Amino acid sequence: QVQLVESGGGLVQAGGSLGLSCAASGSGFTYKAMGWYRQAPGKQRELVARILSGGTTNYADFVKGRFTISRDNAKNTVSLQMNSLKPEDTAVYYCYLATMTSLHWGQGTQVTVSS
Repeated sequence: QVQLVESGGGLVQAGGSLGLSCAASGSGFTYKAMGWYRQAPGKQRELVARILSGGTTNYADFVKGRFTISRDNAKNTVSLQMNSLKPEDTAVYYCYLATMTSLHWGQGTQVTVSS
């Protein structure tokens, strides 16, 4: 059983920065990818960034150059550094972990960017 616990998020002014972190616990799993989705009110959940097991990173176009995803294999954590935040980045951010056979989600953490 995989559990994901997120931390970080909060309220920041436009142009500011926030960091999110996600710690995975459990045993007997090998992850294929970890990353972050977000969901704004009235909108569908969308991929923000992910890091594959081999280290490749992918970013949504709307965060390229502003967000950076990283991982700590020893701690089974993935982090998202968010810079130059915009009001449109306001959403609930969800950590996810994909194995070869299953998909797991964190509880979500609110990010609010004021203009």
